[in-house]
Amino acid sequence: MQNQKIVITGGPGTGKSSIINYLESQGHFCLHEISRQITLEAQQQGIEQLFLEKPLLFSEKLLEARINQHYEAVQLSKERIFIDRGIPDVVAYMDYFGTSYPEEFIIACKNHTYDKIFLLPPWKEIYTSDNERYESYDQALIIHENLKNSYITYGYKPIEVPKGTIANRSSFIMNSLDG
Repeated sequence: MQNQKIVITGGPGTGKSSIINYLESQGHFCLHEISRQITLEAQQQGIEQLFLEKPLLFSEKLLEARINQHYEAVQLSKERIFIDRGIPDVVAYMDYFGTSYPEEFIIACKNHTYDKIFLLPPWKEIYTSDNERYESYDQALIIHENLKNSYITYGYKPIEVPKGTIANRSSFIMNSLDG
């Protein structure tokens, strides 16, 4: 059975994790964001912000983890798998920070594809920063454009999810898939 791999992406503080958690609570299978785990592991090793201090190393770890997530999704016998961020997110953030990266990043984006991309727009009213989210809202706006461009570059047509309650945004996603 070929399953659907559905990415929910967007800049920081757009509600991705809340939607993923909601979809999961409704019985859908979800793979969660992994960058926070990488950040926390680095902090335990004494590196406060690995992405800022060693951006290529952080991105290599993130790329490897996202490729592993993709393999996991392919192996699952679930009709739909929702994924909090995809492989092109790694490239989008590297582009945002002006960090050069090896060809393996581009190859990974081309070789590990998804079926649908849902893009959450910046939303100032719900944006907050925390220990792992250090970007300002203005930076989040630019990151949003980088994410959108990254997915378009790799042949996707991101579907923008309108602002609203978590339930309404989740319903929009489900209706888009069922329609």
